[in-house]
Amino acid sequence: MFSWLRSPRRTKTLRSRYEDDRPEAGFYALQDPYGSALDDFDERFDWDPDDEPRRKPKSRRRWRLWRRKRDDALRNFEEDRPQVGWWQPAHWRGRRKRWWAVRIVAGLLAVFIALVVWLAVTAPLSKSLEPVAPPQITLLASDGTPIARSGASVDAPVEVSKLPDHVVGAFLAIEDRRFYSHWGIDPRGIARAAWTGVGGGSTITQQLAKFTFLTPEQTLTRKAREALIAFWLESWLTKDEILSRYLSNAYFGDNQYGLRAASLHYFYRQPENLRPEQAAMLAGLLKAPSRLAPTRNYDLAAERMKLVLGAMAEEGYITPERAAALRPPRLDVRNRNTLPTGTYFADWALPLARQDSESGYAKQTLTTTLDARLQGIASRVVSRAPLGDAQVALVAMRPSGEVVAMVGGKDYRNSPFNRATQARRQPGSTFKLFVYLAALQSGMKPSDRIDNTAIESGSYRPKNARERYSPSLTLEEAFATSSNVAAVRLFNQIGSRRVIATARDLGVTSDLPAGDPSLALGTSTMTLLELTSAYAAIAADAYPVEPHAFPREEQGWFDWLFDGQSHFSDRTHEGMERLLRSAINRGTGKAAMLTGPNFGKTGTTQDHRDALFVGYAGDLVVGVWIGKDDNSPLNGISGGGLPARIWRDFMRSALAGTAAAEPVERPDPEGPIRPLDIDNIDEIPLDANGSTLSIEQGGVTVVTEIEGVPVEFRLGEDGLRVDQPQR
Repeated sequence: MFSWLRSPRRTKTLRSRYEDDRPEAGFYALQDPYGSALDDFDERFDWDPDDEPRRKPKSRRRWRLWRRKRDDALRNFEEDRPQVGWWQPAHWRGRRKRWWAVRIVAGLLAVFIALVVWLAVTAPLSKSLEPVAPPQITLLASDGTPIARSGASVDAPVEVSKLPDHVVGAFLAIEDRRFYSHWGIDPRGIARAAWTGVGGGSTITQQLAKFTFLTPEQTLTRKAREALIAFWLESWLTKDEILSRYLSNAYFGDNQYGLRAASLHYFYRQPENLRPEQAAMLAGLLKAPSRLAPTRNYDLAAERMKLVLGAMAEEGYITPERAAALRPPRLDVRNRNTLPTGTYFADWALPLARQDSESGYAKQTLTTTLDARLQGIASRVVSRAPLGDAQVALVAMRPSGEVVAMVGGKDYRNSPFNRATQARRQPGSTFKLFVYLAALQSGMKPSDRIDNTAIESGSYRPKNARERYSPSLTLEEAFATSSNVAAVRLFNQIGSRRVIATARDLGVTSDLPAGDPSLALGTSTMTLLELTSAYAAIAADAYPVEPHAFPREEQGWFDWLFDGQSHFSDRTHEGMERLLRSAINRGTGKAAMLTGPNFGKTGTTQDHRDALFVGYAGDLVVGVWIGKDDNSPLNGISGGGLPARIWRDFMRSALAGTAAAEPVERPDPEGPIRPLDIDNIDEIPLDANGSTLSIEQGGVTVVTEIEGVPVEFRLGEDGLRVDQPQR
């Protein structure tokens, strides 16, 4: 076909172009589908590639000429061909089908491998055995009184090999008739379900993949992932394992997860003992558990049961005559949930219980540290307090951190927000605990004096309550009267770093800005639980104290050595307790005074937005907070007023009959008669502003507020005494 290249005219033209190395045949094609022009090159020119010198000179010239022309042709072709990028369509035109097929297959294989790796990481098989919903947990008070129950009812998993044939057949007939013959996806089953309306389009394997690994969203992407996970499960699990896990996780309504929990709930019998009509009713619930639950819609559940029995007869699990003769079963619901599902303490404790509990199907009953008697006292004291539109929070704990009572608001039903553990409010002057403790740890003593004059220089100029100043005060006097200027001067003297470090040692984790002198007056925010735990560290003479809702094992000597707690020096601890005692007995917390040893501190934030009292007596550490959710002023309520009285009322009832409630000094038998018959009388409200009258051992006390300032009138053995508690 290239004979025209060897024409005389063509040869003559080439000879005129090359003088010495002129070929006789002219141009040779690089490729020829019917053979190459050089196929007989060796024979024609007697060329042996291993014997270069034997070739004829004329043959060598022809060979060099052919190579030169070939290289020129290739070079010209590459230079003339336009440069096209891979992203342009022209780059892909002209590709052969085999080229495309190889690359498409390789791409699909790579995607498949990537999906398999992704499933191995994100969808572990062990997850298909875990309960879909968290198992039920029942909380008990320390005396065994049930206080709350939460979570789904989940029981032990079932094994298909131990179930009767009519139980397994009921689920297979209505949910997946070809379960033991397909590979996770059943096109025939999908078509049959669409045509007859009996059964579902998804296989049991797909349903297990859906409620175990995926969300309930109805999207094509989710369906594709569902099919892929179904193949994955079929590859690694046997059919019986898949069916067992499906029946152990499926939802049957009434908060019942798994066949065992459902059979016990509806019929009070184990799934191994279910009768055919009972199994058929349970299998029928899977289509719409909430709507078909027999405890709510028995007629719908019975109608669905008949459909399941018909499917079982078609598949041969029971005879048609038996299916027609079976009647809807009688329910036997015994395990009703009658316990409350939400309290402030339970809402705080349940997440901790699930965090520490082992995952599994079994229900759990856990004993908490809550004291039912103390919780009742806290609820009564708070309910009778004249709060108006304000909210209240109370936390009571042991010095070890065991929380024994908790109130997070006036009414849980109306407002479940826990203001004891969730609300972050300013602690006010109760934060001065850390300032004075840091001062004592640095070597100062309660008798050391500090300037109490007004601060008239600098950018921050705090004022004392009612602007009462003096040349100087001892640390004990400054703490008792809650002097703001003394606290700020002490804060600046010992440094913010040392104060913050002291707060961290006592367990405070909230943000504490360094270098801000207003921190000494409690302008940072923290929870009441966090603040009360810090005071518990003083009561326990050990820090930090971690609040907890569940009892902890008693420590052995080895654990005691490495428990991570530290202790104050005797001088520091005695000095701090001296300050806390003076704040109640002679300072701003007189309204909280008890007959026995008591320690505490008042706190009031700017514009009376928060009022607090935190202290301890006997073996109880209690914190009380009053404020409004919108952070508006409290109409003059201060920490030494209503919070201190709530603290006192709780402590009196809580410590009644204990050694801590006894007075330090025995009464004088020759003294005046004490009204012992009304010793524990409650406060008598006098007006709508919160004024109260109380009769105590040794006198009568009237507490009221004048122009927002709490005033206490006490008539006792030494006559009438008027006190004006400060913050």
